[in-house]
Amino acid sequence: MNIREEMEQREMELLSPYAAHSRDSRGRDRYEEECDIRTVYQRDRDRILHCKSFRRLKDKTQVFLSPQGDHYRNRLTHTLEVSQTARTIAKALRLNDDLVEAIALGHDLGHTPFGHAGERALDRVCPLGFAHYRQSIRVVECLEKNGAGLNLTWEVRDGILNHRTSGSPHTLEGQIVRLCDKISYIHHDMDDAQRAGVITEDDIPITLRLLLGENTKERLNTFIHDIVDNSRGKDAIHMSPEIEEGLRDLRNIMFQNVYLNPVAKEEEEKAENLVEALYGYYSTKPDKMSEEYKRLLKDGEEMNRVVCDYISGMTDQYSMEKFRDIFVPKGWSVY
Repeated sequence: MNIREEMEQREMELLSPYAAHSRDSRGRDRYEEECDIRTVYQRDRDRILHCKSFRRLKDKTQVFLSPQGDHYRNRLTHTLEVSQTARTIAKALRLNDDLVEAIALGHDLGHTPFGHAGERALDRVCPLGFAHYRQSIRVVECLEKNGAGLNLTWEVRDGILNHRTSGSPHTLEGQIVRLCDKISYIHHDMDDAQRAGVITEDDIPITLRLLLGENTKERLNTFIHDIVDNSRGKDAIHMSPEIEEGLRDLRNIMFQNVYLNPVAKEEEEKAENLVEALYGYYSTKPDKMSEEYKRLLKDGEEMNRVVCDYISGMTDQYSMEKFRDIFVPKGWSVY
């Protein structure tokens, strides 16, 4: 029995009967020899961690566009916080934290530059539509590794695809990530908004603070404990009705005071215009895209989808650099 087989055996002995056991995975689209050290979900986690799309998350907007400060979250730090919160819950429930980590690390790989502003712009101008959760699946199945994809297991791809609010993950591990994505962005976006002076604790009703906690740290602790307490020994991941309603109320406050705040979001219209302009340019001049995307066109991929692939893969800074190169005239020089 090799190391991987020993770990699979320990999973069968120690994990909940409701856990997604590595040995029982539905597998990959393309057959591969098993690793003698890592389980299938550990391999998926490593593939995501080492892929180019994951590294680019460090320069993609979370909530504040290109914030001037070292401590504001970006799409990468959001991803890491989702992963850590989800793993804490999974361990407490004796679920497969390797699967949880792989789903969490991969859930936002398809996000655009400038966060949801970029996503809205691409969805508006592309005839095929655009959604970051579907793009994340396209990244891991078609775009990474020069078109070969990462060949992830079915369970990881299912969790990535269904991490949105309306999603229905088939594994409890995927259900945890779906909840922790929402909890994490509400938690850290509020922390960032307080740091930016956009919102204060006084903007949160006292009844909500008494229910959930007096600060972001206490509220995160409340959410985690509530999920664990209401999901132990069950075949689904739940929050109590009271705490779930409190989470919704907190989310509504964030929309009113932060997400739709004209001061905090005044640059979003510019970001959307930039993304739309890039889409229009590359739609008429697809030969200006990089080689890997031109290869997709040669392979018969739909042009509008490939343009979305190219733009959504850009970081904030790279998209602004391309916009300047294309649309901003340069001073003439003889040198």
